[in-house]
Amino acid sequence: MGVLAGHAFRSTLSGDVSLRRRPMRRVADPLILMGARIATTDGRLPAMVEGGHLHAISYTTPVPSAQVKSAVLLAGLHASGTTTVIEPAPTRDHTERALAAFGVPVTVDQAGIHVIGGTVLQAVDMAVPGDPSAAAFWAAAAAALPGSAVEIPDVGLNPTRTAFLGVLQRVGAQVVVDVTDPPSTEPVGTLTVRHAGVGPVVIAPDEVPGLVDELPVLAALATHGGALAVTGAQELRHKESDRIAALAAGLRQLGADVEEFSDGFAVNGARQLSGGVADAAGDHRLAMAFAIAALGARDCSIIRGADVVSVSYPGFFEVLERLCQ
Repeated sequence: MGVLAGHAFRSTLSGDVSLRRRPMRRVADPLILMGARIATTDGRLPAMVEGGHLHAISYTTPVPSAQVKSAVLLAGLHASGTTTVIEPAPTRDHTERALAAFGVPVTVDQAGIHVIGGTVLQAVDMAVPGDPSAAAFWAAAAAALPGSAVEIPDVGLNPTRTAFLGVLQRVGAQVVVDVTDPPSTEPVGTLTVRHAGVGPVVIAPDEVPGLVDELPVLAALATHGGALAVTGAQELRHKESDRIAALAAGLRQLGADVEEFSDGFAVNGARQLSGGVADAAGDHRLAMAFAIAALGARDCSIIRGADVVSVSYPGFFEVLERLCQ
């Protein structure tokens, strides 16, 4: 949407079922302020975008969101003047790093992230590292199961994406990070995680922006004898599903003791999961999280709608089967 906002033609963004659940006004509103014409469907997709002739703005995102930030910065490439994004809390910075790598002057300071419009990008060759949010599922599985360890090579180790490693250490896991490539654009390396006990962890609201994608799998980890309490995570209610409600419901269906809050949840893993039938609710991260939780259940578990993992990790269950052999 941010890219299309800078071009003088009309486009319609449709999206799959999961994307159509997401609120889009938070992306559309700043782009409209910049001069784009955007019409959503009751605040969601499908959306019509007619762009061109943008002007720079200084925009404070209402909630920490790398997606909103990135949309505004990408639109800012085509705007007159300097576009600034101010965040209430730092979010992942892949867009800023990529823009800088392609020759865009990007300034990050206490006043925000600034991009000058009209810059001509330069072609570069670069390797895209493995997704740390996908790696988090295997790291959590190794941390959960006695006698387990996993080594994950060529994974992205961007510091805005690795907060979950600190949580794994707080849980009790042994975590070794070996950065193999210099962090010219994105630091890359090998991650090794080994089980060494599962203890209780509390996630405070100021930690949530750096962990928002990993909270479901951390909840799954807590069912393996630990405990997890999360607050300040109301953003989870606006993902592919209401992740708080769907996560709590699915874990309960597997036998977990879960309490749901308006802005978070608590998992008490004192009892072993019984196994059962959990509904992925059309959410890829929940399907994968339920699979990691089910590894510790006494009996068989079934995940309804598990094929939704193809949204982000098409080979997830094949890798899981190989790791469990």
